[in-house]
Amino acid sequence: MKTRIDGGQLLDLVDGSLTEASVLVDDETGSVLALGKELPEADRVITLRGEVLLPGFIDVHVHLREPGFEDKETIATGARAAAAGGFSQILCMPNTKPPLDTPERISFVRRQAQAAGAAQVLPMGCITVGQAGHELTDFAALKAAGAVALSDDGRGVQHGGRMREALRRAAEAHLPIAIHAEDESLSEGGVLAPGAAGRLGLKGIPAASEAAMIARDILLAEETGARLHICHVSVETAVALVRFAKERGVRVTAEVTPHHLLLSDEIIDCNDAVFKVNPPLQSERDRQACLAAFLDGTLDMVATDHAPHTAAEKALPIAEAPFGMVGIETVFPLLYTHLVRTGMMSLAQLVERMSTVPAQAFGLKGGVIRVGGPADLVAVDLQTERPIEPKRFYSKGRNTPFAGWKVAGWPTLTLAAGRVIHQEAKRA
Repeated sequence: MKTRIDGGQLLDLVDGSLTEASVLVDDETGSVLALGKELPEADRVITLRGEVLLPGFIDVHVHLREPGFEDKETIATGARAAAAGGFSQILCMPNTKPPLDTPERISFVRRQAQAAGAAQVLPMGCITVGQAGHELTDFAALKAAGAVALSDDGRGVQHGGRMREALRRAAEAHLPIAIHAEDESLSEGGVLAPGAAGRLGLKGIPAASEAAMIARDILLAEETGARLHICHVSVETAVALVRFAKERGVRVTAEVTPHHLLLSDEIIDCNDAVFKVNPPLQSERDRQACLAAFLDGTLDMVATDHAPHTAAEKALPIAEAPFGMVGIETVFPLLYTHLVRTGMMSLAQLVERMSTVPAQAFGLKGGVIRVGGPADLVAVDLQTERPIEPKRFYSKGRNTPFAGWKVAGWPTLTLAAGRVIHQEAKRA
């Protein structure tokens, strides 16, 4: 069986040019057979209307909540939401209940994801048993079960000596470690960044709680030779530390979220938990530093930190509500509209940061469209503008601060390994 996608424009990631072309896909192997015009006949033809064909996006930081928190999200709903957002592959974090700290739990996620038939879900395993920060998990066993990286996301490993040992063992296992950088002795009880917290009479989370742990783990990664990935960089001092590490040749990559690129704590003027996220929305100076670092490549990639919660939880007062925002269905339209259309970066640069660079950083297939490569594709409509409407989300979560923002760049078709995992109903 073969599928041919006609009527699209292929983006050249080298020169940024767009060329009208078709893509022929082998449905059995899930690979790209041919690119160009006048391709052979196929068993199925999907006709686009001038959308741009891009390599499927890869999100390296997603919370799917299952097992244990299925009222917030499930593997199936999260993978479906990812497909609607143009993602062919997502890496899910292990802070579930119970956490993903055994091979059996890693295997469970993979089975559930396969049954969902949407975006490919690649689980991260825990660094420590139960994410308690004490005993290290069996890294080799987690990798054998399908874990692609290790993290105790939601908590930072507080003990420096234990983190050194974790990085040493991760280097031996050839697994990257993704850190949630938070020194809890500094952030304990904090709700928002100091500026917004002060306005609302709440306790602030100092920037040093993030930067101090990043500094520690950069030094430990240099010592051990491990691959270190820094999650959701949000403050100017953290950006400076990432730049320092790269100048020294440390094997470090870093992500930034769409909300830390586009929002600062200056918008928080009421007790609304939709704005509560960890790390928090920071000062405008911090936002500008993260944006500049993303544009110059210091911050390597975009990751959503998609963190769904129930409406009841997010309706609580901001001091009591959980941290987190959803974002996997809106990230490309938001960044295309506010970074590409405004001339801050090219379309090719944004696609590289959402596809090519994440694939390279985590050793994944995909990230580019080429003959013989996986047919991970997304077609995006760069012309149609519409507001972000949480009620239209496939995710169970509706907790986005971007509701009502009018954006373009909506995905209309997504393939993962040749399988159509999202297609607008109006398509033929």
